[in-house]
Amino acid sequence: MAEGEAKPKAKKLRLGGMALRNGLLVHGPTHWAAAVRRPDGSIEVASERKPELVPGLVAKLPGLRGPVKLAESMLVLPLVRRRMRAARLPFEEPRVLLATASTLAISSLMRRRGPATAGREGLLQLIGAVPALIALTDRDLAAYHGAEHKAIAAYEQGVDDVASVPKEHDRCGSNLIVPMMVLSAAGTIALERLVDRPTSAARAAVGLVGASLAVEAFAWSDRHHGDPLAEAFHAPGREIQRLFATKEPTAAQLEVSMAAMAEILRAEPAP
Repeated sequence: MAEGEAKPKAKKLRLGGMALRNGLLVHGPTHWAAAVRRPDGSIEVASERKPELVPGLVAKLPGLRGPVKLAESMLVLPLVRRRMRAARLPFEEPRVLLATASTLAISSLMRRRGPATAGREGLLQLIGAVPALIALTDRDLAAYHGAEHKAIAAYEQGVDDVASVPKEHDRCGSNLIVPMMVLSAAGTIALERLVDRPTSAARAAVGLVGASLAVEAFAWSDRHHGDPLAEAFHAPGREIQRLFATKEPTAAQLEVSMAAMAEILRAEPAP
């Protein structure tokens, strides 16, 4: 390299994650890695190649990539459970399971009582968020969510002081919550006005289309930081993270998050 020439920046992996109740799961392009705090205080670490549902090219097609990536990330959870007996998944709590069953029953009952309206669908979307809100009342889960954002952002920015990084991240799935609620409600209203008795398959298809559109809007906003429309898209998600979804992690929780990051960087091929 010639004297005075700028050294090229090392290419970074595109990482995502999921907070656990006692640790962190990190998704890389081809592998997952997780670190959890055991009851005895030690840290357990594991990693494995991620399942691939469809060939890489298909998985990158607009409209398909969102549902495919979501399905693949869900398939990772049983792998984590199999490899890490100490891992505590977000929904593995009786009150969260009870809230999920209750919201499904209430939603089913409300949908039988007359045609869809904006008010009814808006209320159903809010009811559907109740299990997640109940899960996040576990401070450890919300704090590990914050630790996830800090660890990934510190890696992306090349920052050594992980604790100094904001606990909110613009690539968090919370940015999808409001768009998916709006699109799901609008799609259901349109479906029930076009079809007298929509089948479960039709409702699922509407939900899938809404999720795909939300993911595409999310991807566009991620490529256009600073654009007023992109900033408006991220605004609700940032507030959800600030108010409910994340808490400041402790030094011990940041230690676990950095163990997960070290493992994913070890497991993933260099970009």
